[in-house]
Amino acid sequence: MKAKIFSLLLIFLLFSCKKETYTLNTDWQKISEMVQFRESGEFLELKSGKFSYKIPHSKLPMKKIVLLNASLVGYFTELGREDRIAGVSSPEYIYSDKVLNLIKEGKIADVGSEQKYNVEKIVALKPDAVITNHIASFENTYDLLKKNGIEVFFLDEYLEQDPLEKSKYLLLFGKLFGMDKASVVRFNEIKSSYDSLKTLTSKINEKPLVLANEIYGSQWYMPGGKTQLARLLKDAGGEYILKDNTEDKAVPMSFEEVYVKAKNARFWVNAGNHSTKKSLLMMNPGYQKLDVFNGGKIYSISGREKGSANDFFESGVVRSDLVLKDYIRIFHPHLLPDYQLRYLKELK
Repeated sequence: MKAKIFSLLLIFLLFSCKKETYTLNTDWQKISEMVQFRESGEFLELKSGKFSYKIPHSKLPMKKIVLLNASLVGYFTELGREDRIAGVSSPEYIYSDKVLNLIKEGKIADVGSEQKYNVEKIVALKPDAVITNHIASFENTYDLLKKNGIEVFFLDEYLEQDPLEKSKYLLLFGKLFGMDKASVVRFNEIKSSYDSLKTLTSKINEKPLVLANEIYGSQWYMPGGKTQLARLLKDAGGEYILKDNTEDKAVPMSFEEVYVKAKNARFWVNAGNHSTKKSLLMMNPGYQKLDVFNGGKIYSISGREKGSANDFFESGVVRSDLVLKDYIRIFHPHLLPDYQLRYLKELK
């Protein structure tokens, strides 16, 4: 009798263990309000903006991806997965030496540019997916790729306004590459670094007034108060001139409006990719009327630039902590006395 009861108990325990083994965690992994993913049966479900995808687990991890915008290269280099890139568009905008060398060696194909993508070459590469920002005017190209059996995923990371959420896209690429744990570790390191830097500036009382960007034609497209740059400047201990603005996009302003608001500005950051103050004046002589031009400090985003390529828009997309570090070094140099600017460069 005891043996029979023991046998029934054993069967019950085995059945319970087996049942738990097949329980799936179907919770969504949230990257941002725009992007999230989850495991669902035989698929990896991905939501990106207005687009939804179901990627069969049989197609993971992905080994061959074509990128149609250079800003996504930073995620591959951060995870050491340059070898997963099968093709890129406009390679002249890529900063990574390793990726450029792979292009020279013929291991990464040049698939054209926004003016004309080489659809035939992309199809011939037989990639697991093409990943790009969504541009409505290219719908015909996307449809042509899809008709040839090519998966096209749209990731508009440039629309994210939280610096760390941009960094968090690492988790999605980690999932696609079969590097879940490594990507979580890397993101947590970046987040920890960013949070530590924020703590460093949290007790700063004197916050210098900051001007940003430059004028184009008759309009100065100033980042809104809810944009990524506005958040970075705040976290770095600066007082952005549009800090109270509620826009999460660029705000067009006249030179006169900017002149009034920037009257007491001590710093001017993200002043294009100019290398000298003279270069700025050649674009617009009116800059000389600004007090910050004459008595303040001006920084461009040309710290890591090679030809048309600028690492601010590549690794800087992922390494939000290092971008923040640059701004802290500019506004409060005593907090990071031994740090050398990485992405930004002072204009003389």
